[in-house]
Amino acid sequence: MQGNAQYSDRMRRIPARRWSLAIIPLISALLVPTSAVAAPAPAHDPAQPGGFAGLSVSSLDWTPCGSNGFECATLTVPLDYRDPAAGTIGIAVNRHKAADSARRIGAMVVNPGGPGGSGKGLAQRMLSMAPKEIVDRFDIVGFDPRGVGESSPVSCLTADETTDAFAKVTAGVDDTDRPFAHSVKLAAQFNAKCQERSGKLLPYIGTEYVARDIDMIRAALGEEKLTYFGFSFGTFIGTVYANLFPQRVRAALLDGAYDPEHYANEPYKYDQPQFDVVDRAINLFLDWCADPASKCAFGNGKPHDAFDQLLTDLDANPIVKDGKVVANGTTVAYSLIFAVNGGRRAWPAFAARLVQAQQRTGPYVAPIGGNASFFAPNTAVECADRVYPQDMNGLRNQLAKEVHRAPILGAPAAYGSPGYDHSHATACTLWKAERKSRYAGPWDAKGSAPILVVGTTGDPDTPYQDAVALRRTLANSRLLTFVGEGHTGYSASPCTKAAASEYLLNLTLPADGTRCNDDPGPAS
Repeated sequence: MQGNAQYSDRMRRIPARRWSLAIIPLISALLVPTSAVAAPAPAHDPAQPGGFAGLSVSSLDWTPCGSNGFECATLTVPLDYRDPAAGTIGIAVNRHKAADSARRIGAMVVNPGGPGGSGKGLAQRMLSMAPKEIVDRFDIVGFDPRGVGESSPVSCLTADETTDAFAKVTAGVDDTDRPFAHSVKLAAQFNAKCQERSGKLLPYIGTEYVARDIDMIRAALGEEKLTYFGFSFGTFIGTVYANLFPQRVRAALLDGAYDPEHYANEPYKYDQPQFDVVDRAINLFLDWCADPASKCAFGNGKPHDAFDQLLTDLDANPIVKDGKVVANGTTVAYSLIFAVNGGRRAWPAFAARLVQAQQRTGPYVAPIGGNASFFAPNTAVECADRVYPQDMNGLRNQLAKEVHRAPILGAPAAYGSPGYDHSHATACTLWKAERKSRYAGPWDAKGSAPILVVGTTGDPDTPYQDAVALRRTLANSRLLTFVGEGHTGYSASPCTKAAASEYLLNLTLPADGTRCNDDPGPAS
């Protein structure tokens, strides 16, 4: 990550929290080498809907739903595109028609990322996020990807099981002196529940098939080409779509980019920067909080010490409900993965919620099991997409590096139960489901229309270096840089929104090297 060295001294201010690694025997019985064999890149026909000849395109039978003029439908697509006889799956879709039908450009498919985020929900939010002209001139189309939301959601741990699994990471239960061994146990339990509850679906939820679903949506809408707008993990979906169907891309706006080669094929190179940028973002917040001019509500002028004490106190005296631990230092640290995404504008609220946590109330000490329905597809999709080395020694050493370099997030994510991106390495190494829907490249999208990549220099979720890498990887693209903090840049400043919207509307790319500066708002 660019600029990481300047924060290394700050990151060391918060000591690592009683984690040690013990040498343990290799857990070879849990490894299933056949699960790491990727399906070959499909030899498909991009001129055919879904990429294969003979696939029938079902109709979208729209009915009014919700408010604001939305309509909903379910698109029936093959469960397995390589074996249509294996059955079908329904993809939940919604649409808001262009308000100015006379000037309509076409359909714009949106995806919020995750994986596990609802595209239907993002489509609704676009009405307030996007400029009026975008809403006037595009049909805004959202969909819940297979395995997510209303499209046969993956189920792994229940809410209570998730809360219990995270509580045991540092609450003095089981293997607190052997965190790696315990992380293997947690991952194996998580994987077993995924297989038990969603095993028939797991081979087919990878991003290759999601991209094929998008093309089936395009065909069902009657569109020759699509405009695509993806945030975060949605940029990986968009990258795969542009590679499978380059001639179907009118425009693709990819904000909060993934380095596709690292994500899919070199996972350790992808994972480490994610740990780095979260710790960096937390320390930037704490540095701001230490400045008297900030009027920060947390820490009484010593926020670094107060933050570490908060985690230590909650580990020593966790919050218990009905005889079970529901929150501790681990769960609070883990919740901050999401707390830092709002950037500088969100720092005052961040501080207020940490004060609540000191008082043992508020969202940061809520049972983490409330995220179970998101953690399940987030882990399962990434394990369907990614191949980790089948080497437990290598995994143990990699996790130790991540903990050392990221003393705040490192241990809870590396050794915790599978949840969000940072905590998937052990689960994906032990993953047993076949990867029938994995896309492994190429990544250049040769032949596509120009693609606009948006990267944020201080992104705490998708490091800026990934946006630079994606720009270099795509054969026909440009990078728009937002200089600031927070996850994704489209809504972060009028500059980025104007440049990106001009591209969506008129296919006009910003000048090469365009950088938009942050208007930091209340946290300045």
